[in-house]
Amino acid sequence: MDWAFNNLAESLLILGILLLAIEIAVLGFSTFVLFFVGCAAVVTSGLLYVGIIPDTLLSAMLSTGVLTALSAVLLWKPLKNMQAKVDTTKAKSDLVGHSFVLVEDVAPELTPVYRYSGIDWKLIASEHLVSGTKVEVIEADVGVFHIKSI
Repeated sequence: MDWAFNNLAESLLILGILLLAIEIAVLGFSTFVLFFVGCAAVVTSGLLYVGIIPDTLLSAMLSTGVLTALSAVLLWKPLKNMQAKVDTTKAKSDLVGHSFVLVEDVAPELTPVYRYSGIDWKLIASEHLVSGTKVEVIEADVGVFHIKSI
């Protein structure tokens, strides 16, 4: 424990990097608290190392607290906006584009089942398709194939 107090700059640097690693790797940057404290600890470590602030526990804690509050005020909105940018495009499934020949008629009111890859898929079409028609999957949802004629 004496080593941590005798080497305050190094201890704060290790603590800051550890907090940043936990925030980014474990929590996936979902909370910003550890990020702010980690950044403040790393900056305080640098200030202690250069000699801008005195090498005491009180000044290190005060600096870390002030820098945490300052970084939270300055970075909260940009980081929140960064989280808000979510890609809403639907992932393309490898099932899309699969083609087959209908065994039963399909219509908006008729939704027969098609067995593919060990799963029973409910077939949905926006138009009436007769049996024997070659169709293609245009969208795949959970247990549902949206199809159209080729």
